[in-house]
Amino acid sequence: MTDVVSKRALCMALFLGLAGCASGPGGDSIYVPAGSSDRPEAPEPPRASDTDSGQQDKVWRKSEQPPAEEADSHQPSYREAGDELSGAALALIREAEQRLDRGDTAGAIARLERAQRIAPRSPAVYFKLSEAYVADDNLGAAEQFTLKGLSLAGDNSRMQRSGWLLLADIRRARGNVAGAEQAEDRASELF
Repeated sequence: MTDVVSKRALCMALFLGLAGCASGPGGDSIYVPAGSSDRPEAPEPPRASDTDSGQQDKVWRKSEQPPAEEADSHQPSYREAGDELSGAALALIREAEQRLDRGDTAGAIARLERAQRIAPRSPAVYFKLSEAYVADDNLGAAEQFTLKGLSLAGDNSRMQRSGWLLLADIRRARGNVAGAEQAEDRASELF
């Protein structure tokens, strides 16, 4: 019987010890009784004047981000140009072209999807994916990849022109003659 009593006493002591740990900053309880309309207030974050390091150590929420500093005018923005191809992505594109030449469209698409993961903002990858989907006779996907590549080509007129011509060919193959002519008009405006 004394073992049962001592086990209960030990459990009660552990429970009370753990209950004491359940408090928020400042010693306030983190628990709110059911049905209670009183909610504990969240502690205020430290002010910049309260810390030695000021704004440098502050973790910003996305909605509280300070205004971005002006970007260097020599660096193109996302809208002006897509990513350059890395050596790995370029090697995958070359391997995909070889597979397309052999008629292995599934293998080519797999290589190009890997290249896309390496260089997700490179319009060249999307245009090659489009060509592979044309070879696979999946013109809907080919058109979507071409449009994505065009959105990433930015102000690169050579890349834009080749994308619009590719889009014109795909739309014509899909029977969209008016859309093909619009794409050709856009391509002719670039040169």
